[in-house]
Amino acid sequence: MVKPMGPDPRIGHDPGSGPPPAHTPILIDLWPRDEESSCWSDMTRTFVRGGISDRIADLHALVLSAHEQSCAAVRPGVRGVELYGIACDVFESVGYPTGRTKQPGETLREGFGLGHGVGLAVHEPPILGRIGTAPLIAGDVIAIEPGTVDRSVGGVRAEDLLVVTDDGSERLTGGFPYGLVP
Repeated sequence: MVKPMGPDPRIGHDPGSGPPPAHTPILIDLWPRDEESSCWSDMTRTFVRGGISDRIADLHALVLSAHEQSCAAVRPGVRGVELYGIACDVFESVGYPTGRTKQPGETLREGFGLGHGVGLAVHEPPILGRIGTAPLIAGDVIAIEPGTVDRSVGGVRAEDLLVVTDDGSERLTGGFPYGLVP
């Protein structure tokens, strides 16, 4: 799916339409399913066709920081809410709203999400959010996908699939570059 994420983007998995706009973030979100095992994969990268503004570059650096810090913390026993908190800390430190800082009942028009389990469904437990209280166990497959939307410049997301190992995690989609230039 190619999803233009320019100013005033829709939030979620909207397929977008028309030609990719120049100078704005474009999300490429891939979630293929293996026919033999019926298991899903999930990976997202953000690109910009044309000039990359300082604001987009800064937003991308923020997302990559949250991504790397969250991925580094994946190991058995860590709860999804803890990983979510790591990413929230990154975004909140520079003033972006999160699910922790929004008012009750408020819908975030800007903000971020962290990720989810992946397996026989592309979105399944374990939950990597405010209600993710179950500890991760070896063999869990999760998508770490911090992203955010700033309606003045667009949205940025980086997503990798990780499997929880006995002593940490292994990145299954980490061989793909994270740069904004396609």
